[in-house]
This record gives sequence, structure tokens and C-alpha cells, in this order.
Amino acid sequence: MNSPHFSVILPVYNASNQILKTISSVLNQTERDLELILIDDGSTDDSLALMLAFASDDERIKLVSQENKGVSASRNLGLGLARGALVAFIDSDDLWANDKLAVHRELHQQNSKAAASYAKVAFIDQHASNGRDARTFSTVRSDALSVDQIISENPVCTMSNLVVRNDIIRTIGNFEAKMSYAEDQEWLARLIVQGHVVVGIDRYLVDYRLNPLGLSADLPAMFVGWRQLADQYAQADQISSSEAIYCRYLSRRALRAGAPAKVALAYALQGMRADRESFLEDQRRGWLTLVSAFAAFLMPRSTRVHLFA
Repeated sequence: MNSPHFSVILPVYNASNQILKTISSVLNQTERDLELILIDDGSTDDSLALMLAFASDDERIKLVSQENKGVSASRNLGLGLARGALVAFIDSDDLWANDKLAVHRELHQQNSKAAASYAKVAFIDQHASNGRDARTFSTVRSDALSVDQIISENPVCTMSNLVVRNDIIRTIGNFEAKMSYAEDQEWLARLIVQGHVVVGIDRYLVDYRLNPLGLSADLPAMFVGWRQLADQYAQADQISSSEAIYCRYLSRRALRAGAPAKVALAYALQGMRADRESFLEDQRRGWLTLVSAFAAFLMPRSTRVHLFA
């Protein structure tokens, strides 16, 4: 059997309410030369049954199941099965533009030095159908990513945005299975520390759903995971600056997810205390985040979510 050009790894845990759209966004890619590796991580809802139905209809799908071990262990299992020259990741509640893989394939064909690539992400409400009308998009760097950028704000944003050469993955190793947060940033930092180039595509290709009840909404745990990452990879004189930028990100995240206003303000003030200059260096993000964190006290939660999501 010929190896596909792309291996797509999709970990799933109790995602029956959204997994159909996510799988469809992969199978409906204009790039057809792919395998989709579905990893059921011990789901207790109907996720496995839904995935079995897909697998019976499309020979490109591989479905494996394990007891619940977490997202890192699931991705590692997928990596062991991946046969493609390029490996892409997607989370169970995110969506892809239908030409995402084709765009990444073209970039890697034109840039042999690129070990990995990423694009723009649209941040959307969990009930939105797509990000075409999203108010907020991630930023793509014009230069190759640095470790400091990964630690502070991580322009990649989500593993659903990343495509990596499989031969490079073999040299980097697996995700840290013991990490529940910042495991993607740690893997990216390791990739860059070893001298590999991560480049951006200035196009919107990924929809990132903001789920207030999801794993990524646990902001205190996210900060603890980030601190472990920073202690391992950040230069001593860069930690305060990186903390300021990361806290600014958490404040914006709190606003988008509809967290209590005091949570958004607390992270904004923590970032200002860590390094005021770095927090406000990007004036649009800095001042807008700070003003919005105060203004959130004057708005009901539903209005905050509508404005900031």
C-alpha cells in the first residue's frame, strides 16, 4: 500500500456533539491524499460509535481505541501509526478550511527548509458554523518562530493549526504525556531549540471553537503548565516579559470564554505587574485588553461573550 502524503491525527474524548463536523472538515479537503487516524481516548459517550460509522465508509480512516490517557498519549499513539510525509493535527472541536492541507503542501514543496508550518486561526463561538465572520484572528509572523515567541504568546495557538514533516518528528520525539497543559508549546519549543524552522502562512485556515467548559478554559491550570514551560526553556531575563504577554493572552482568553470579569482583570493586572512595557508593547492588544478587562464589569456575561468571542 502506498503511503499517503498527509497523516492527520485526531484525538477524541467525549466529543459526540461536535466530532461529525470536525471529521467532515478533514475528509472534505481538496487534498485527497491523506489518512485520518482517529484515536478514541476512552470515550464514555457516543463518540466511538460515530467514528466507527465514518471508518466503515471511508478507507482513508484508521480508528484505534485506548483507555483514557490524555491528549498527549493519544497524539503519541497517532504518531506511531502515521505513514505520511507530512503530519497534521486537529482537535475534536475544531474545523479546517477545505483547502488547508493543499495550502500547506504547496508551502512545503516550495520551502525545503521548513520543518513545520502554521496559518491564521479564527476564534469562534462553540455554536458558530465557521469563522468567516469571526471578529478575532490570530497573527502570523513574517519570520521563523523563536522559542521566546512560543513561550510568550504562541502564534501557532493550537495543534489544529500545525503541519510537520514526519522525518523531523522522528528526531524530536513524542509529546510529554505527563503534561495536560502547554504540552503543545513544549513540543514546539523542543522543535525550535533543536534548530528546526517553523514558518507561517498568512491565510485563515482553522476555526478554533471557544468552549467555556473545555480543557483549555481552565486558565489557572494553563498558567501552571506555562510556568513549567517557561522555567525549562525561557532565558532568565525574558521570563518577566514572557509572563506579561502570556497573562495578556489569558486575560483575552477569559474575555472570549465568558469567564467572570474579575478573572480577566486579575490576569491583566498580573501581566502589568510582571512587565508593563511588554504588556503594552503591542498597543492595540495591550490597551484594548486592559480597558476591556475593566469594562467587562459593566456587561452581562452574554454580552461579553458576544463582543469578545
